[in-house]
Amino acid sequence: MRINRIFTPEPLSKGSTIELDAGASLHLIKVLRLKPESPLELFNGDGFNYRGKLLIQGKRVAAVRIESCQLNGSESPLRTRLGIVISKGDRMDFVVQKSTELGIFDVFPLTSERCDIKLSNERGQKKREHWQKVAIAASEQCGRSVVPTIHEIQPLSAWIGEIEADTRLVMHHRASNTSLPQRAQSVALLIGPEGGLTEAEVSAAVRHGFEPFVLGPRVLRTETAPIAALSILQTTFGDFTI
Repeated sequence: MRINRIFTPEPLSKGSTIELDAGASLHLIKVLRLKPESPLELFNGDGFNYRGKLLIQGKRVAAVRIESCQLNGSESPLRTRLGIVISKGDRMDFVVQKSTELGIFDVFPLTSERCDIKLSNERGQKKREHWQKVAIAASEQCGRSVVPTIHEIQPLSAWIGEIEADTRLVMHHRASNTSLPQRAQSVALLIGPEGGLTEAEVSAAVRHGFEPFVLGPRVLRTETAPIAALSILQTTFGDFTI
């Protein structure tokens, strides 16, 4: 039987009782209609699973009595960091959700010359908080106990000079290189907007140690490219098997 998983930012330990927030409580009691003593699994991002039993303390208040703690072995040995120029609609939601399933550690929303979205500081912060919630929900679903960090929106020009990784790749359809390095423990992946990166942006990335890379002869959309690339990287350097 599949056990429902719930994220909580609270410190967790065996033997403790944790009261869940209003959203999680409502979901468990009113939507899933779970009964007292139903098994649950909590996680707070520290890499462990905390299993326990549901305690219903009122019509809309749920808590969990933690009975055991176990290291979650689902994390990839490859640390991947995605820098992607933000786009319209729900494309970023899709990228964050699927990247989480594919083991991403950090997502950096970027702006660029061809980025057609202008956000105030307040709206940008609300977007980041929304994408973080998407990452939490995806972690609950896919069985991870480490939640990817969604960073503040920043200019591409700043990110390429600050990001740390032993392998750096900038994907664009004008590249000719289709080979990956022999080894990688961490990868920074740069993806442009729908209109693509400018020649100047690609050149700037190269000056900061990024290697141009293309997956094949077809032009991929901005939400497709990171999913395809992360799948290949996990197969080559991570924990995907074929």
